[in-house]
Amino acid sequence: MLIGYARVSKADGSQSLDLQRDALIAAGVDEDQIYSDQASGKKDKRPGLEACLKALRDGDVLVIWKLDRMGRSLNHLVKTTTVLSERGVGLKVLTGQGAQIDTTTAAGRLSFGIFAALAEFESELIRERTMAGLAAARARGRKGGRKFALSKAQVRMAQAAMANRDTSVSELCMELGVKPVTLYRYVDPNGNLRDYGKRVLTA
Repeated sequence: MLIGYARVSKADGSQSLDLQRDALIAAGVDEDQIYSDQASGKKDKRPGLEACLKALRDGDVLVIWKLDRMGRSLNHLVKTTTVLSERGVGLKVLTGQGAQIDTTTAAGRLSFGIFAALAEFESELIRERTMAGLAAARARGRKGGRKFALSKAQVRMAQAAMANRDTSVSELCMELGVKPVTLYRYVDPNGNLRDYGKRVLTA
């Protein structure tokens, strides 16, 4: 059975699903077998796609208008398609980048293999750049990750101040240049160190 999926990015009605629906129907998908979402591709929660993936059975083929209608990234697309393949479900892309993909045919599987290799290459490049950036940061005397809002001296000051019941939290935050929610990541109301504070002092 052919199952269709369509998506537009805006949920305010300014983008229509009609073009994609017409293309899917022309490709042989029954109108009542088309699932859809009006949401950004970057959103994890897409009820239409979730329902579509659950409805697919061994031997079915998922038909989409363009490759980017289904996934948040090339890597995400490859993972989703691989899972479908393991379930015996094919994928067919009608137009745009990736239109050669039809995992029900040998040529289409070859095209998908090329996309999978590109996704792996992309992931490896990102990994290498991240590691290179961390190495450069360490060479300059910094550790990777988010920069702390408080220095060691400021954490010590916060400890001592918060241990004093007469301390005004708002005045202390003004002195440190942070908001109360940030302060409490480093010390608790009694001046005891929290995770962020411990990490600053051991850095």
